[in-house]
Amino acid sequence: MGAPAAPVAAREIFGEGLPLAVAYADLLATEGVVRGLIGPRETPRLWDRHLLNSAAVAELIPAESFVVDVGSGAGLPGVVLAVARTDLTVALVEPMARRTAFLTEAVSTLGLADRVSVVRARAEEAREALPGPADVVTARAVAPLDKLAAWCLPLAAVGGRLLAIKGATAAVEVSTHAPAVRRAGGATPVIRECGVGLLDQPTTVVEVVKERAIERAAPRFHRGRRRGDARGR
Repeated sequence: MGAPAAPVAAREIFGEGLPLAVAYADLLATEGVVRGLIGPRETPRLWDRHLLNSAAVAELIPAESFVVDVGSGAGLPGVVLAVARTDLTVALVEPMARRTAFLTEAVSTLGLADRVSVVRARAEEAREALPGPADVVTARAVAPLDKLAAWCLPLAAVGGRLLAIKGATAAVEVSTHAPAVRRAGGATPVIRECGVGLLDQPTTVVEVVKERAIERAAPRFHRGRRRGDARGR
């Protein structure tokens, strides 16, 4: 069973990339479901809940940006953004082997390999595997905002931004985690609504601009203990 037909808003958002978006939707509805990356109950709402929800974020991304998608999973929003915006270079960061296998096949099938790469790594370890700092780091349904800031802001250039796709919890997360975001080097988080006038339910995004780099703490040196002493951890 393939994906449902693309809604009218999809043509407005994807433009000439709509056929590629349709191909990706079909891939999610078939191989994505078989491999457990998309739940079978999600198939009827692939467009509204997943594809258009992800693609709407493109309006916040500057031209010619290098985008790092953390916890990419089945490619949401990273693959969708690459389809919607042919000017973007995208790195899909995902630690799970079965997901990176799907992402690699999807990138090849969709003909995106010239500007989309797959990096198998945890967010905390991904910086060394990337060609440089990102202009934009995206994350969708990955973690609370405090953890996202700690994981994602180190991957961004100073002046770059984290775009975290959130739902109804956005305002509470911003209120709760703003101090942690600032400690991670970010400015005060701002809530944005994307796809207004196009989507029945606009996409809620928490935007955090990286104001400063935070140096990672050096590992603590433990002096050797004499035999018989308790070992340090």
